[in-house]
Amino acid sequence: QVQLVESGGGLVQAGGSLRLSCAASGRTFSSYAMGWFRQAPGKEREFVAAISWSGDSTYYADSVKGRFTISRDNAKNTVYLRMNSLKLEDPAVYYCARKEGWRSKITIATMTVARTYDSWGQGTQVTVSS
Repeated sequence: QVQLVESGGGLVQAGGSLRLSCAASGRTFSSYAMGWFRQAPGKEREFVAAISWSGDSTYYADSVKGRFTISRDNAKNTVYLRMNSLKLEDPAVYYCARKEGWRSKITIATMTVARTYDSWGQGTQVTVSS
């Protein structure tokens, strides 16, 4: 089982930026699609963004499209989430996750479904102040 460790969360003013990182263990990182989810208190975990194993396809929730950017560096076994123009509705614990299936093709039908991800990090807190 791969180990995923997120970092980069913190407190930022509305309109500010943060970059989250997720470091993966093992030698198979480059063969799996990856995603970011978030969960605010009292709410269900929701999809934020996903990136294909090759990095050539990315997908975003409508709520973050145009503000967040997912990327990956397979040489460093790391996936990133650059968050710009943070809003008061963005605070949550942010989780990275590995999509199940070696070199699987992520589809619109499954990329937002948390149960199709087989490994999760412990999460990193993002707080936005007014």
